[in-house]
Amino acid sequence: MTAREIKEVLEARKIAIVNEEKLDKDYVQAFASDLMSDVLAMVQKDSEKTVLITGLCNAQAIRTAEMLDMDFIVFARGKRLTDDVVDLAEEAGINVVGTAFSMYEACGRLFAEGLSAIDV
Repeated sequence: MTAREIKEVLEARKIAIVNEEKLDKDYVQAFASDLMSDVLAMVQKDSEKTVLITGLCNAQAIRTAEMLDMDFIVFARGKRLTDDVVDLAEEAGINVVGTAFSMYEACGRLFAEGLSAIDV
């Protein structure tokens, strides 16, 4: 599923799209968490093909994605990012969108469209 398709399914708004080409990149799995320690512990393989879904809207989410070579984050629950977090995402080359859906609903919608959960 491409980032563009994910954005459409989640009725997401653009927050920081730093690389338009990456909107056509295929992602094979998603991981949702507000605990970045869980993200670091659980996302082991295919991290570059994994979408991070979170409601944690601070620099820690961006830094975690950057450490794992993740380049697409969906912020759930209508969260708003501060300018410094958006700037950090842009510097890291991470595309960021926001959805009004809860993490639960966002995950359900993506799963129903064929995006897999990570293998635990």
